[in-house]
Amino acid sequence: MFAIFQKEIGSFFNSLVAYMVMAVFLIAVGLIVWVFPDSNVLDYGYADLNAFFSLAPYVLLFLIPAITMRSLAEESRTGTLELLLTKPIKNWELILGKFFANWILVLLTILPTILYYISVYQLGNPSGNIDSAAVFGSYIGLFLFSGVLVSMGIWSSSLNENQIVAFILGVFLAFIWYVGFGSISALLGSGFAADIFSWTALDEQYRALGKGLVDSRNVIYLFSLMIFFLFLTHWRVEALRK
Repeated sequence: MFAIFQKEIGSFFNSLVAYMVMAVFLIAVGLIVWVFPDSNVLDYGYADLNAFFSLAPYVLLFLIPAITMRSLAEESRTGTLELLLTKPIKNWELILGKFFANWILVLLTILPTILYYISVYQLGNPSGNIDSAAVFGSYIGLFLFSGVLVSMGIWSSSLNENQIVAFILGVFLAFIWYVGFGSISALLGSGFAADIFSWTALDEQYRALGKGLVDSRNVIYLFSLMIFFLFLTHWRVEALRK
């Protein structure tokens, strides 16, 4: 697994992929937090990062599928996947190596935004007048949310050798889980089905963690989603091996 992980990370940083991903994300959220008049912290007048944590997931909905779309699709297109599958490497080693490499890249992309927290912390009146627990919970939610999207993207990449198809499917799955389920719940109004759709929606889980109280049920659900899509990827790779 570590060899696959090293290979993936190396391929990211030996090309423009990692740098483009980081630049796009940081420029997009930087404009949202500090420049755009409807969302920037300086005009808002309150020491919080609600604008960042509200809009960052929408950037990741498109950015993460763009990262993961090549994970297995490119290997399949070039024939290197068949070569890898003939080597004494387990399916889980291949999948987890790619999963953790992609997830680490996303986490490294998000990590510099901690500077936003430090800046707002210092800008508060008095200094430190910010809900640090809510910020901490929101970062945990963002990290876990990104892990779920990575697992969805890798499964999407395993289904087809066309990277564009993998990207579109990855965006579709992420959008349905983040926005779609909540919208279905709102349409249903009330009742058991509405509650199920509401609770399984990624935005509901993300907002719950952002309140500053990290509930183990939210964490377990998000990890369960990751495992579910990784199992789907495993079954797909197993079918390709036969």
